[in-house]
Amino acid sequence: MTNLVPRLRPLIVLSFLAMVGGGCSASAVDDQSRGQTTSASTDRSSLSTAVDPSFQNWVDELRNQAIREGVSPNTFDQAFERVRPLDRVIELDRSQPEFTLSFWRYMSNAVNDRRIEEGRDLLQQHRPLLSEVEQRYGVQPRFLVAFWGLETNYGATFGNFPVISSLATLAYDERRSAFFREELLHALKILDSGDISPERMEGSWAGAMGHLQFMPSTYTAYATDADGDSRRDIWGSMPDVFASAANFLSSIGWRGDQTWGQEVRLPANFDWSLVSIETMPETLKTIDEWKALGLHGADGATLPSDNREAAVILPAGSEGPAFLVYHNYTRILQWNRSILYAVAVGYLADKLVGGPDLTVSAPQEDVRLSVDQVKDMQSRLGRLGFNAGPADGKVGPMTRTAIRDYQESRGLPADAFPSRKLLRQIRSEE
Repeated sequence: MTNLVPRLRPLIVLSFLAMVGGGCSASAVDDQSRGQTTSASTDRSSLSTAVDPSFQNWVDELRNQAIREGVSPNTFDQAFERVRPLDRVIELDRSQPEFTLSFWRYMSNAVNDRRIEEGRDLLQQHRPLLSEVEQRYGVQPRFLVAFWGLETNYGATFGNFPVISSLATLAYDERRSAFFREELLHALKILDSGDISPERMEGSWAGAMGHLQFMPSTYTAYATDADGDSRRDIWGSMPDVFASAANFLSSIGWRGDQTWGQEVRLPANFDWSLVSIETMPETLKTIDEWKALGLHGADGATLPSDNREAAVILPAGSEGPAFLVYHNYTRILQWNRSILYAVAVGYLADKLVGGPDLTVSAPQEDVRLSVDQVKDMQSRLGRLGFNAGPADGKVGPMTRTAIRDYQESRGLPADAFPSRKLLRQIRSEE
């Protein structure tokens, strides 16, 4: 969700909606963090019946701006004919998750047997089209289908909020009005172009749209008319859907001759400080250098000689699987700035073409830390002299660094991973 290259737009919403470890928009992994909802009742019926005079004044001012920027008065008036602030959108925007999401829970939701089987069928069904897209943009079909599966469960769940009403609600709200006002203006320009009608422009509560859950600004920059009907239809045209996804990935430097990463086995004496704990990997070595440090394939096989740069990540901590990730992994992160999302996309893409299962199983104690428990850990680390930043319940870089420093000082595997076991250890010291 967050753009890591300043000149590019994020695909969904900025990082305020995409916590590290956040999830997929419509795949029931972490609907709330990506602007989706599992409720089927939050549609146009949530419109307020009365018009707030201040909201109407705001709409009038927005209309003037939109017309100055090229939107026709008729398009604006049709789009705003029934628009009122949506209480449900504000409710979802204000709500906070009670628990952080464990790697194993996330993966079991994102890459399950049903999704793999359906994805394989769709990969075969759309093979000719996907091959054409690959030839043009250099993005492998299995990855396009994996993104599709993670975003909307292969089109099963777009979200049923009217996009203009959702964006107007968030643009009128003071918290992030500038960002959503810009997205709303993009959405109006999309309507003005004739690509989609207001009735069909539905999506998540945060304004993410279609099979790909593009935000309007991302749509403007990367949506593609691949079927030649003079419309960029990411709601109903699979040529447009796949070409638009591939156009985005190609534009940010996707490498069609490489994969995303692989599960690996770490040596017993592995230096934990080499594990990347940021969203974007901060410790890069060539595969040959990792090989020299004792890394092997997950099955114990020797890694092939290769001078590509890679990083080691441990999304479930030292007791979970280790992954050696490559350049395309960082491109997935530009789609959604979530380590779990990036691993899920890569793993699903591999499973769609017969890739192996993970060699590590979920532990018996796979209970997520609650937000309050994360806050407690952060506070206690601070009192012990390890600055975890504000006790906000979010496991960001400062918290992970503090955890790693604490683990190193206590002779523990310094995987920077917040677990219940670690919390019990920290609590025992006070």
